[in-house]
Amino acid sequence: MEIIEHSFEDFFITTDKTKLDIIAIHEFLSKHSGWSDNIPFDRVKTAIDNSLNFGLFHNDKQIGFARVISDYSTIAYLGDIYVLENYRGRGLSKILMKIVMQHPNLQGLRRWILLTSTADWLYEKYGFNKLPKPELYMELFDPNVYKKE
Repeated sequence: MEIIEHSFEDFFITTDKTKLDIIAIHEFLSKHSGWSDNIPFDRVKTAIDNSLNFGLFHNDKQIGFARVISDYSTIAYLGDIYVLENYRGRGLSKILMKIVMQHPNLQGLRRWILLTSTADWLYEKYGFNKLPKPELYMELFDPNVYKKE
C-alpha cells in the first residue's frame, strides 16, 4: 500500500510503519488512554502490524496516532486515536482525522465504525453519528482481558 505523508509547520503525519515509535504508542495506550489500560507491548505491536496506521509527529517526536482496521472495500474500524495532552487544542486531531478520512484506500466504504466516550464533537465533523438502531449492535467485550495476561 502506498505510504501517505503530510507535512505542515513543524508537524507531519505518515502511514510509514517504519517511522512509528511503537514504544511511545504503547506508553500512551497502556498508561494514559483509558481504553487500553495495561495492554501488553506485543499486543500493540501486533495491532500495528495488522492495521493501517497514521503517526502524528512534531519534528521527530511521536505525539499522536490513529489506527484503521479495514478490508478496504466495505468497512473500516477507526481506533486508538490520540494526541498527547501537551499538544491538544491546536487543531491537530482535526488534521489527523482529515488525513485518515481522505486516505485513498478508504474511499467508498459502506460503513465506518468507531467507539468513543470522549470526543463525539470531533468525529461528528467527519460524518460519524450515534447508532440509529442500537438494537442491531452486538458485541463480545472483555474489559479485563489485559489483566489476565
